[in-house]
Amino acid sequence: MSAALEAMVGRYLSVDIDGSPCRIYFEEAGSGIPLICLHTAGADNRQYRHMLNDPEITNRYRVIAFDMPWHGKSYPPEGWQGTEYRLTTKRYTDTILAFCRALDLDKPALIGCSIGGRIVLELANSHADRFSALIGVESADYQQPWYDTDWLHRSDIHGGEVCAALVSGLIAPQSPSRFRHETLWQYMQGGPGIFKGDLYFYREDADLRGKLTRIDTAKLPLYLLTGEYDFSCSPEDTLRTAHAIPGAKVTIMRELGHFPMSENPEQFRKYLLPVLDEIHGAAAANR
Repeated sequence: MSAALEAMVGRYLSVDIDGSPCRIYFEEAGSGIPLICLHTAGADNRQYRHMLNDPEITNRYRVIAFDMPWHGKSYPPEGWQGTEYRLTTKRYTDTILAFCRALDLDKPALIGCSIGGRIVLELANSHADRFSALIGVESADYQQPWYDTDWLHRSDIHGGEVCAALVSGLIAPQSPSRFRHETLWQYMQGGPGIFKGDLYFYREDADLRGKLTRIDTAKLPLYLLTGEYDFSCSPEDTLRTAHAIPGAKVTIMRELGHFPMSENPEQFRKYLLPVLDEIHGAAAANR
């Protein structure tokens, strides 16, 4: 019996980010329009494995999902010991742009979820010329904090289990059990203090309310997809954000929560494929 090999291939890329050497792990599959995938806070690129293995996507897109430094199989930058990890808007943006430059990607499309959905808005506002289309999943200009992050990094508590417990309620009740627990397992494996450090960006450093004045959706299509069961980035948060961005295309996804690409991939692709069809069609028309 032959082995059931998946189509994705994993590799490492060494790149300088803001003067710090970083070794970044990424997986890719397919060919066509480059599609960069950004994982959620405290997690890694495994959240996108279903997209990487979906031939209806990879026959038109080169899907590339990387682990942010400090996450998954990516290492912290050299000299990290003795420092506290805190993700900032600048560091996040520099990482994404450096990764795209290192792979020599010409105006890729990009999809990001949660913190990735927040940085999508910043990229649309400040770096629109670098991308061909942006997809913000669970994306809004601001969310009201709803828990104490001090619980995420304490010596008397298992940080991974606390992370998984906090996000477990953000998964829709319709999500299949195997994918629910797969999503939570990724949170249980995060490095110490990494989820908390990501939330510094999400909760303190990236309040974009009233700041998204330069987004021009006529030049850069912007799609916002939010699950109806997400109470962290609620549908109301996304709709409020989109109201201030003329031309932003918003969809509230039924039977999905905060991690649609990993918690219920079949349901998510019902909403994602039409967006990818539209992006591909526009690219073909421009050619």
